[in-house]
Amino acid sequence: CICISCKYNFCCKKCYHCLLLKSDTHVEDGDEIPERGNWSNKAENLLTMVGYAIGLGNIWRFPYLAYKNGGGAFLIPYFLMLVLCGIPLFFLENVIGQFCSQGPLNVWRAVPLLQGVGLSMVIMNSFVAIYYNVIIAYSLYYMFASFQSPLPWSSCLSWADSNCSKTPTVYCNVSGAVVSNWTLENRTCPSSDMITVPMQSPSEQYWDRVALQRSSGLDETGPVVWHLALCLLLSTMFTVAALIKGIKSSGKVVYFTATFPYVIILILLIRGVTLEGARDGVEFFIGSQSNMTKLMEAQVWKDAATQTFFSLAISTGGILTLSSYNNFHNNMFLDAAVVSIINHVTSVFAGIAIFSVLGHMAFLYGKPIGEVVKEGFGLAFIAYPEALSKLPISTLWSFLFFLMIFIVGLDSQFTILEVITTCLSDANPETLRSKRSLLTIMTCGVVYLLGLPCVTRAGIYWVTLLDTFTINTVLLVVSSTEVTGFIYIYGGNRLIKDIEMMLGKKSFCFWLWWRACWFVISPCIVVVILFWSCVSFEPPTYGKVQYPDWGVALGWCISAFVIIWIPVVAVYKLLRAEGSPWKRLKLLCSPSEEWRPYLDIHRGERYSEERCHRRRAGSTNNIKCESKF
Repeated sequence: CICISCKYNFCCKKCYHCLLLKSDTHVEDGDEIPERGNWSNKAENLLTMVGYAIGLGNIWRFPYLAYKNGGGAFLIPYFLMLVLCGIPLFFLENVIGQFCSQGPLNVWRAVPLLQGVGLSMVIMNSFVAIYYNVIIAYSLYYMFASFQSPLPWSSCLSWADSNCSKTPTVYCNVSGAVVSNWTLENRTCPSSDMITVPMQSPSEQYWDRVALQRSSGLDETGPVVWHLALCLLLSTMFTVAALIKGIKSSGKVVYFTATFPYVIILILLIRGVTLEGARDGVEFFIGSQSNMTKLMEAQVWKDAATQTFFSLAISTGGILTLSSYNNFHNNMFLDAAVVSIINHVTSVFAGIAIFSVLGHMAFLYGKPIGEVVKEGFGLAFIAYPEALSKLPISTLWSFLFFLMIFIVGLDSQFTILEVITTCLSDANPETLRSKRSLLTIMTCGVVYLLGLPCVTRAGIYWVTLLDTFTINTVLLVVSSTEVTGFIYIYGGNRLIKDIEMMLGKKSFCFWLWWRACWFVISPCIVVVILFWSCVSFEPPTYGKVQYPDWGVALGWCISAFVIIWIPVVAVYKLLRAEGSPWKRLKLLCSPSEEWRPYLDIHRGERYSEERCHRRRAGSTNNIKCESKF
């Protein structure tokens, strides 16, 4: 039969193509695959990938890593790892998703034995969606709090305790007894007799006592912090609104969400570099005070590879999902190179904006830059807000900063949830594709409910636990399995032929580099990082708070729950297959009949002939295979 809606040949026993085209709201006329949908244009595809790749780690983790690992010296291994590992694996996932136009579950039709990898990706994204939504809620709360003047964390107010102070308290030890309370300005006490009592800054106490209402540990859950629960609900509503029509609505939203953060970073950068002390901050980051001797330390190279791997979100399923909506002949090599380079350059760009302001803060306090630099939550919600509170018109700068955090987090959350909904709709196309809006609402609703324990008084401990155990080791195991499946089992040379069906023939020299990366360099880097991460693992902590043994055990159970589906599904498929053990293994390591380009018009003689051979082999009758074109 020929579909009158899209003019493509559509041959199957149960044709529901036209019905889906009428009832589904996330497709448009002119889509290459009308029943599934495609990006409206190249810009939407690139902006969505940029928004997904550039996450909170680029803003609050990379600057600290660069400072810790020699400043500008760190950029050498950082960009070298981009070339050796980042772009090749990003390109690989773009190829796989675009070739078959399927999500992370169905792409494993290429190697049915490893279909559990796709399931692990979906479960991993489910956990990430829960705590990422909570981080977005934190930024929303601080964005609303920034409308107050002066900023509520600029001084110790009624919510603070006696341990809150803008400056450390110094006591003078006279004859072995602390007899007087001194300030730093009082110089009559000998330095050898001074005792500095550690105090909490107003921004630190505001974060703990007001924003989080943090309990003493994971054991003390406490009630739900309702202002965070409401912010969590608001962030969920934003996500639903952006994804309600799939990529057709999110593709329009990214014109703002993927570009506006750059405007804010540029504004903060211009303001930061004009401050007194900003030069010292930038030089500590990537300037003249860079320590080139750090390049001799293996830890620096490990940190560069890890940051490259995680910041590009390789093997999370997001790249596979986004590329599955590309047109078949889209130049995915250009996509991989452009997005990867933009991601790394943005990290440096944001780092300069962050360190210029921190340099000014160090100048005001008369401290070394190392004493004000923090990473993660400490940088985003304590150190940087405190620095902004010292600036004129601090409410404006604070609002812009947290608006940037909110948008950057929201952009990544779009793709994280898109992975889940795409996998569900691809697994049940007849039922769920026509109900995409309802599926999105239900998915976001479940994520919101599961996120409520993360906005209790012990919520920050749960967020840290999930971040530690659902990403680090899990992602490396999934990545190593993915590379093994497509390069060594499915076959790297066969995959190159698939790519040439989309891009056209390429020279031997062109593929020589990609073969070297896919077969040797990138897999070795992933395995080394995985081994090192396991050997150097340390139990998670939040500040000085240690996690109980049962909390660490629960974290490992979460990791195991994500990874366990890889061997479970493999064993299940081996038991269900027919024939001897060797034949079963051989069958499940070969592509299934469903592995092919989505449309007949793109399959060419190569895949149509292979199907005919399989049909002949499976029948005793003389079957005449006719071309469908």
